[in-house]
Amino acid sequence: MERSEQQKAYTWAIEDLFPSDEAWQSALGEAKEFLPRIKALEGHLGESAETLLSSMKLEDEMSVALMDLLEYAARKGDEDTRVAKYQDMMAQLTALLVEINTASSYEDNEILAISDETLESWYARTPDLALYRRKLEQVRRRRAHILSPAEETLLASAGELSEGPDNIFSMLNDADMTFPDAIDSQGNAHPVTHGSYIPLMYSQDRTLRKSAFEQLYSVYRQFRNTSAAVLSAQAKQLLFFSRARKYPSSLAAALDANEVPVEVYHNLISAVRANLPKLHRYTAVRKKLLGVDELHFYDLYTPIVGDVDMTVPFEEGKKLVEEALAPMGEDYLKILREGFRNRWIDVYENTGKRSGAYSAGARVHPFVLLNYHDTLNDVFTLAHEMGHAIHSYHSNKHQPVAYADYVIFVAEVASTCNEALLMEHLLAKTTDRRERAYLINYFLEQFRTTLYRQTMFAEFELKINEMAQRGEGLTADALCDLYRQLNADYFGPDIVVDDEIALEWARIPHFFYDFYVYQYATGYSAAIALSRRILKEGEQAVKDYVKFLSGGCSADPITLLRGAGVDMATPQPVNEALELFDRLLDEMEELLG
Repeated sequence: MERSEQQKAYTWAIEDLFPSDEAWQSALGEAKEFLPRIKALEGHLGESAETLLSSMKLEDEMSVALMDLLEYAARKGDEDTRVAKYQDMMAQLTALLVEINTASSYEDNEILAISDETLESWYARTPDLALYRRKLEQVRRRRAHILSPAEETLLASAGELSEGPDNIFSMLNDADMTFPDAIDSQGNAHPVTHGSYIPLMYSQDRTLRKSAFEQLYSVYRQFRNTSAAVLSAQAKQLLFFSRARKYPSSLAAALDANEVPVEVYHNLISAVRANLPKLHRYTAVRKKLLGVDELHFYDLYTPIVGDVDMTVPFEEGKKLVEEALAPMGEDYLKILREGFRNRWIDVYENTGKRSGAYSAGARVHPFVLLNYHDTLNDVFTLAHEMGHAIHSYHSNKHQPVAYADYVIFVAEVASTCNEALLMEHLLAKTTDRRERAYLINYFLEQFRTTLYRQTMFAEFELKINEMAQRGEGLTADALCDLYRQLNADYFGPDIVVDDEIALEWARIPHFFYDFYVYQYATGYSAAIALSRRILKEGEQAVKDYVKFLSGGCSADPITLLRGAGVDMATPQPVNEALELFDRLLDEMEELLG
């Protein structure tokens, strides 16, 4: 389906940002006027509280204006990645952002040059400046990683180059790659796209699953060397910037930006590795219950309980999500309904549309991208992305501009908490034994795909960046060998490690997001704990949770989560979540005999 054929009701209200492309171009021209204002403050930040305050307010003003420009160009580009016009708009904006970053590169050094005593006196004398205390302390905390003015200017100028690998991957993956049709057991053809692939993996027709699996990866195999070169470039640019800023590793640089200790990353991998026997047991149970001689990776998604109809059209999916989130209270539901009624969501796939799903937290309101195919998985995706959206809504509403943009580490908590509440709701309302088994299998799959699989991704990302740091080549063969071994380790002896799965790294966009994926696993662990607290304790737990959603980046993420009732500085949430996984597996075996 082409974009022009979509019903307006199922497309997002992009006009809420700008009424037209021409209005966007006009706003871009206005944004260029920030440059002389930035340059006028250079050399003066340490002169007075008033000058420093002016700089902070200018940053807030720029943040609002530039974010609107970014949201519009990015969202329009994602509607159809083939449209060169929006690629050009993003290029224009990126160039301006690089200019602004370059012009602003003096700021950190001038802030560092102000003595602690002077800053304290300014806070006392100028209450409006005190609002920015945490923001200024964030700069001063990274003193060892801030370079000379000339070096900062140089790094800022290289900012556009650093986005190259991600941009190339997106064009290759979303715009250029097309896949042969999959053939089912009756000889019928089924289109294979980024949006249809996972629904095909849910099919009860094993011939169709195998065909879709092989057809998808046959194309990735053709581009394996190009894909390896792009991923290698990503690792090298991360290494360049981490070394330039005097971090011991790319991991340390990435996590420091979010105030997350590197121990959290390593603790996650260690905790999940210690619990791999539970995943091996699940793999063995799946093989037995599917009744196959060999379990392959194209057998991992199809429901073990195959005769339960869980087709869920979008309108029904919205009702289910609203019912499931009732424990969050009426105030939360009002925001959810506002998003449903006022076109926050771009629902269906069209030709050229960006694959996957996301929520973008624009200040006017969030924008949610889906590629909805009427599956139960799509309902969970809807709940997931609306969790992000409501998090952004609360953060923008309750925090000043300087602290509204919450860090990625906490981002996945709100989304997966919604998913956990949806699952608990579905399990509570079903009275059918086989439907309950189906849902428990789906719950187990959430653990497999979010906690186990994302941790495997995190370990892969860590290892390839360590290889880059040691000067080892990230060739297609090296990446495939590493990825194949990780799949063997994680899924155990009861699955055939297909040659195709060794290429899966080539289709994962998150490997270009700078150590992002581990936060799905930590977020899922936190969300399981928080959802169970909400269902058990009610109003007080909801209040604590909404306070967390409203926190933005007003405190470090570990502190914010502790306020909601979970401590991610320890492996306890991961271990407790995987204990629940084990208990659910017990129940599924009992239900299915």
